[in-house]
Amino acid sequence: MRKKVDERIRTLIENGVKTRHRSIFIVNLHYMLSKAVVRSRPSVLWCYKDKLELSSHKKKRAKQIKKLMQRGLLDPEKVDPFSLFVESGGLTYCLYKDSERILGNTFGMCILQDFEALTPNLLARTIETVEGGGLIVLLLRSLSSLTNLYTMFMDVHDRFRTESHSEAAGRFNERFLLSLASCKACVVMDDELNILPISSHIRSITPVPVKEDSEGLSEAEKDLKNLKEQLIDDFPVGPLIRKCCTLDQGKAVVTFLDAVLDKTLRSTVALLAARGRGKSAALGLAIAGAIAAGNNPEFKKATVRINIYKQHRQTIQYIQPHEHEKLSQVELLVVDEAAAIPLPVVKALLGPYLVFLSSTVNGYEGTGRSLSLKLLQQLEEQSRESAKTVEGSLSGRLFKKIELSESIRYASGDPIESWLHALLCLDVTSSIPHISRIPPPSECDLYYVNRDTLFSYHRESELFLQRMMALYVASHYKNSPNDLQLMADAPAHHLFVLLGPVDESKNQLPDILCVIQVCLEGQISRKSAIRSLSDGYQPSGDQIPWKFCEQFQDTVFPGLSGARIVRIATHPGVMRSGYGSQAVELLARYFEGQLTPVSEVDVENVTETPHVRVTEAAEKASLLEENLKPRTNLPPLLVHVRERKPEKLHFIGVSFGLTLDLFRFWRKHRFAPFYIGQIPSTVTGEHTCMVIKPLNNDDIEDSGSDQWGFFGPFYQDFRRRFTRLLHISFREMEYKLAMSILDPKINFMELEPTLSTSNGFLSSFKELLSPHDMKRLEAYTNNLAGFHLIFDLVPILAHLYFEEKLPVTLSYAQASVLLCIGLQGHSFSYLEGQMKLEREQIMSLFIKVMKKFYKYLYGISSKEIESTLPRLKEIVMEPHSISVDEDLKNAAKQVEDEMKSKMEGSLNPELLQQYAIVDRDADFENALQIGGKVPSGGLVSVKSSGNKIEKHRNQKESPKSGKKRSKDDRGSKSNKKKKS
Repeated sequence: MRKKVDERIRTLIENGVKTRHRSIFIVNLHYMLSKAVVRSRPSVLWCYKDKLELSSHKKKRAKQIKKLMQRGLLDPEKVDPFSLFVESGGLTYCLYKDSERILGNTFGMCILQDFEALTPNLLARTIETVEGGGLIVLLLRSLSSLTNLYTMFMDVHDRFRTESHSEAAGRFNERFLLSLASCKACVVMDDELNILPISSHIRSITPVPVKEDSEGLSEAEKDLKNLKEQLIDDFPVGPLIRKCCTLDQGKAVVTFLDAVLDKTLRSTVALLAARGRGKSAALGLAIAGAIAAGNNPEFKKATVRINIYKQHRQTIQYIQPHEHEKLSQVELLVVDEAAAIPLPVVKALLGPYLVFLSSTVNGYEGTGRSLSLKLLQQLEEQSRESAKTVEGSLSGRLFKKIELSESIRYASGDPIESWLHALLCLDVTSSIPHISRIPPPSECDLYYVNRDTLFSYHRESELFLQRMMALYVASHYKNSPNDLQLMADAPAHHLFVLLGPVDESKNQLPDILCVIQVCLEGQISRKSAIRSLSDGYQPSGDQIPWKFCEQFQDTVFPGLSGARIVRIATHPGVMRSGYGSQAVELLARYFEGQLTPVSEVDVENVTETPHVRVTEAAEKASLLEENLKPRTNLPPLLVHVRERKPEKLHFIGVSFGLTLDLFRFWRKHRFAPFYIGQIPSTVTGEHTCMVIKPLNNDDIEDSGSDQWGFFGPFYQDFRRRFTRLLHISFREMEYKLAMSILDPKINFMELEPTLSTSNGFLSSFKELLSPHDMKRLEAYTNNLAGFHLIFDLVPILAHLYFEEKLPVTLSYAQASVLLCIGLQGHSFSYLEGQMKLEREQIMSLFIKVMKKFYKYLYGISSKEIESTLPRLKEIVMEPHSISVDEDLKNAAKQVEDEMKSKMEGSLNPELLQQYAIVDRDADFENALQIGGKVPSGGLVSVKSSGNKIEKHRNQKESPKSGKKRSKDDRGSKSNKKKKS
């Protein structure tokens, strides 16, 4: 059944053809397009997911139509327009998964079916292949309401889901649908081609005139024609300029060839343009001109190399970006899409030869502005400085920058280009605002960004989103439109921004100093971890837990909760000012709960705000009546982290391409590595590195002695594996980077000599070194032998030292020499170029290391020999328990007690009775009166009355002691005699 189509649709298509602007239709308009285009029927690109959904009946009918067309018997008025379209439209079918092969092609019409399979990358790839005046058609399934797209299950959401975060949001679809209303060349229709209210702007559409001269050329085309006529006789510019499609492209080719014909080979020419401006074609024409300037050869096509022979051989060869060592004999280096290559790699490619650079400043193929903001700025400054001096103007590097603004595929001012760039944030280089005030990092605060509000398509939210994406583009060498959908829909992702002091009295958005995108990971069941190890398969998402599980075969770590910093971007105007460090520190403190004073009552009452799916536009109305507009019942865009409850985490991790500066940045913030990929990236030449930082958490018990907490044993295991791989997978790694990764302990001065064989240090080396090895080492340290005599010992000693089993203090330079020779197996000649030192200095450092090792090992061997010899038992001299004075006092007291007891015994009355003079008083007096004085000896003799004493004793004592008494008596008598 035929139906008259709304005249406004025809007007929109015809206007697009006249102005070379594209149009987009959300629902078969090929017939009108073919009538509006003067030349042959437009080519069509049809992209789909997996099935075209053309029935067998339609295929059979299409074959019949094709035969009628070949015979010239086909009447277009009687044939089904769709069948006619399929057979006569020159269709190119393409699966979404193979869409990369269409880059660089141009079509008149693009059809996108299977809306659920679309991604931002696919939109950018396919829409940008349509030429001016062409159509983009999006086919949707029957919908009762356009708001059903908000909750539509997209295929990409499968990759966003993890075990602990399974509910993806449709924020990107909501913003995509709302943005269609702002595109003046977009029409949304139902299956009967009725225009829906969201495309109300098309009501006032009118035909547009085209300004052309008498020859049918626009002003730009006329200027290009004049340029071609001026250079038609110049060789090799003339033949090449005829291939150019725009004036900008022609001028770019002329500038390139001027640098080639200069013959000094000291120019660097940078070509910057958006997508579809003919950058790569201009570079190809410049290469052809460079060859022709030598000998005008004929080309022989090849995949990665073209050899051209006439007077001599010339070679055009493709190399990988990190293979800069192959450029020693090059005369012209051409780097296409330099923005998609890391900045250090591009710098390494530059040298004393002619350099042509091209870069996409916005568009699908990588929007890395770090090239134009950093490298090109440095080259321009160097060129200006060298031009100031006479010597520099003759020998310094010359720099030229070319910018292409006029598009080749479509005319300037294309509304679809503007809409697509705004939707996918491709042209955000102008969104980087100048910072009005640069506050100290300590005064800055971290804020949580609500994604529902950020992607609501409000004017302020859009401006803030563009600024955030501008920082991403300016800080990272490669960005993808898919990153935007990841930010919007991934359930585990969160956004944080570092802002300076906010003045709430000013009604304006604050300056963004730093952006951090975080992905929550972990909380994987032990059953899933065991199954993953047994199957050897890692699910998508949860990068750090799954990689940790694989590396250490550990099933406990995946059950922990963590956060992975996906991206961190600092404003290009304040780089290296401490804002990135401040943001990381505040983020770690936030997840540790140090910034959020949440009481127990608060914890019980806190409930997560669910994602709002129902919008104001989702009213119960038909497609022809509903009116879509942004939501109003939205939470605040920015929330201070002190006002938001943090997730309870055990670690923070990062995955990045390993470079010295990046690794030192994360190491400064106490992140330690646990994985470094052994195979470097083919594009960047960098190894993938993963680092984590354990957070203070009460759920995990550890001794507290290790600064790395529960991660300590795993970190030591990583260090041991890394040292073993240094001579295999990481042999070409820069020694500074290897030293930073190992972070060896090189200062043992604080250890006492008695502790040298404790704490896990080497105490015996019988199984590692033989006595002959020690002799050879001694000979080398005494300068009696060459290095090759101990070449086999160096790896053994190096492994022992970097495992901290040889407590020998070395300088950083000495440890670096030991690492390069012992662990990486490099020669002294290699170290000369790496360390920028003379060979004698390096050998001096090395022999000092060997002398220190020999001294320590000799001390160990001496102790081992002493332990085997017999030795006398040592007498232990210990101090007395009492002092000398106390000992003397005790001895004196003992003597006094003995003397006292003796005195008491001698003065016993019973003993003195034997000397009693009983009844002899007269004799005693007579003895004293003899001579009248006492004899000189002082003794007088008086006879005692012994009988009376004995009688007296017998009365008191028992008969058993009579013998003893008699003996005593006899003794006492004899004593008397002696005394007398």
